[in-house]
Amino acid sequence: MSISPQFLDEIRNRLTLSEIVGRRVKLTRAGREFKGCCPFHHEKTPSFTVNDEKAFYHCFGCGAHGDALKFMTEHENLPFIDAVKVLAGEAGLQVPEFSPEQAKKAKKQKDLYELMDEACRFFENYLFEPRNRDALSYITDRGFSIETIKTFRIGFSSEDGQELRKFLEERGYSSKEMIEAGLLKPSTRGTEPYAFFRGRVTFPVIDRRSRVVAFGGRILPEHMRPPSRSDFTPPKYINSSETVLFHKGQMLYGEPQARRAAADGQKLLVVEGYMDVIACAQAGIHGALAPMGTALTSEQILALWKMIPSDEKVPVLCFDGDNAGKRAASRVAENILPLLEPGKSVAFAFLPEGEDPDSLVQKNGAGALKRFLDKPMSLIEFIWQSQTQGREFKTPESRAGAQKILFDIVDKIANRDVQVHYRTLLKQKISETFFPRRNNDFNNRNKKGGRRPILTPPRPPSAQINTVVPKAILAAIMNHPHIFERAEEVFVGLQFKQHDYARLRDAVVMELSDDPEISRDNLLESLKKSGFSQEIGDILNESVYVHASFSAPGANEEEVTEKFLAYVNDANGAELEREIKGRWKKAYLDSSEEEETKLRHLISMQTAEGA
Repeated sequence: MSISPQFLDEIRNRLTLSEIVGRRVKLTRAGREFKGCCPFHHEKTPSFTVNDEKAFYHCFGCGAHGDALKFMTEHENLPFIDAVKVLAGEAGLQVPEFSPEQAKKAKKQKDLYELMDEACRFFENYLFEPRNRDALSYITDRGFSIETIKTFRIGFSSEDGQELRKFLEERGYSSKEMIEAGLLKPSTRGTEPYAFFRGRVTFPVIDRRSRVVAFGGRILPEHMRPPSRSDFTPPKYINSSETVLFHKGQMLYGEPQARRAAADGQKLLVVEGYMDVIACAQAGIHGALAPMGTALTSEQILALWKMIPSDEKVPVLCFDGDNAGKRAASRVAENILPLLEPGKSVAFAFLPEGEDPDSLVQKNGAGALKRFLDKPMSLIEFIWQSQTQGREFKTPESRAGAQKILFDIVDKIANRDVQVHYRTLLKQKISETFFPRRNNDFNNRNKKGGRRPILTPPRPPSAQINTVVPKAILAAIMNHPHIFERAEEVFVGLQFKQHDYARLRDAVVMELSDDPEISRDNLLESLKKSGFSQEIGDILNESVYVHASFSAPGANEEEVTEKFLAYVNDANGAELEREIKGRWKKAYLDSSEEEETKLRHLISMQTAEGA
């Protein structure tokens, strides 16, 4: 949707910035401006100012600066178009529509939003009526304060299936609109439609723009509700059906509070239900959300990542620690794998068996819950444990089976870079678990039983080496895997400027750590399956071998190791020489004691190498 600059100016002209900010930040007047503690960083002395005449805010502490729209996008963590719609609503403006059909649809939805808000107010007020003191006691006995009840707009629905309908009809709404909003159900007996929620504690589902779009309802305990007229046992929880306003798989309960918490740097936590979200908030954990009675969907996962403003987007998913909880976690992990991208993942927190956040807080306080959330399990650790914990792998077949399952799981990751890192880490875990490193005495023996000469490894490079050198080094290891055992320390310690070569080196290390006796062909085939075909083609060719003949496939096997180490030493020496020359110039121009100290250190290293 395109918004014209004229419309944005009209919003700014109609609204007072101090009123917008003042609803979210405590401000005090200071001359022609307002002052308060900055909402974008933690401070005790106010350095945040709001100027209505200039229509901008500014923080002298962290430098935050902007107008009403920027405040809404950064403080409320809203997308730009949603910030425009929120402020347009506060200004009494209608965001321009493109066509008569869109305008008609927007008007219809606006009426339904107003209808849902009226219903929410009815439920809220009904909870506090004297006749419903049992329902209110049930909620407060769960540890929820009146302030929390009002913050989440918790209410109660009448046992009378017609009371809500009559209330809303008096305010001009039709039964057809109530059915469309999911508040009423049509009667199959030809009588008036009746309320969907009856005799239940109600939890309004509020979207990112603070509009009520649906409800959840919890039945009161049996001793608090009227005797049943049949053998039917009502479900503990029910949720609104899908409507034009509410799409169950896309929404998360508690989103407005969690979005603000994420903007403040708090961690997002996904729990099972309404009560858990509210219990977390009561305990001071404001980043909790819950799906609408279903497993976490792809749309909800993507929405979670969008809420987190930092580059590292890792919400914590909370589950019961029993087998059912772990199975549920496995299903969610399977949904998440194809969506993974650099910086975007999830972590898992497993509570004691039979506990949820609500019960844990009630029994042991907020600290008990926070302890579980502070040390969540990473996704890759969960995948590893879910496939290996409690199992013995005594036979080659069982080990190969576990490895196949793990790599089949990783194949579901669409992002190539993320998949490579998962493969690398899993290979490392497999190597450490199934193939413990052989002792040094065995490593130093050759195939005839004699001892290999122990070579002193060259000094790790002091700087990143040039392009030709890493190609030759990688070619030597890939064409002659047998040299890895004696060259490992050197190979692992090298710094490659090219990111792709560094990733390839890491993959080679994992392969050879896993199977030190792997053949050249099998090594190359495995690396190609991991996505390195292009890099291998760039490296294993005559343009590299002409500069470093020892790295070619046909090189003398007995001389490769010594020539490889000598080549690395020469490269390091050349790099050290270039670094010294650069330091001389910098020390002279800067007259810097620090540069002179570094220079003396480099020269001493060069002298030691020449000795």
